[in-house]
Amino acid sequence: MSLSVQIMDAMKTAMKSKDSIALQALRSVKSAILIAQTASGAKKELTEDEEIKILQKLVKQRKDSATIFAEQGRADLADPEISEAAVIEQFLPEQLSDEAVTKMVDEAIAQTGASSMADMGKVMGVVNGKAAGRADGKTISIIVKSRLV
Repeated sequence: MSLSVQIMDAMKTAMKSKDSIALQALRSVKSAILIAQTASGAKKELTEDEEIKILQKLVKQRKDSATIFAEQGRADLADPEISEAAVIEQFLPEQLSDEAVTKMVDEAIAQTGASSMADMGKVMGVVNGKAAGRADGKTISIIVKSRLV
């Protein structure tokens, strides 16, 4: 079942249960997918990787907003953002553990022969390719930096 169909089913469920936060999050996902589909001018279907990238972007936006709101002492605005991120994350593939990402980073360092921070881009490229949407770029970056000191 495609992501669009899953989103529509979840929207129907959210409407029936009168879950306004979930409905708002799902509408934003649907909107982002439609914008991406029409951006090229043609009404083409997105690949699964493109859909995952859109979902990751939306989750990251929500988490960043929640962090900023929390820093400003606005829990009333941060809580809905966190809830929306949780709703959107349901449609992402299961995320890799830090240990699995660390193992991937170590393998990438061995594969590329990286020895300093100057080689970080090479390592990040290899790990991002292997992780394919199952790990956050920020997490990968932190682990790569810790390994390439």
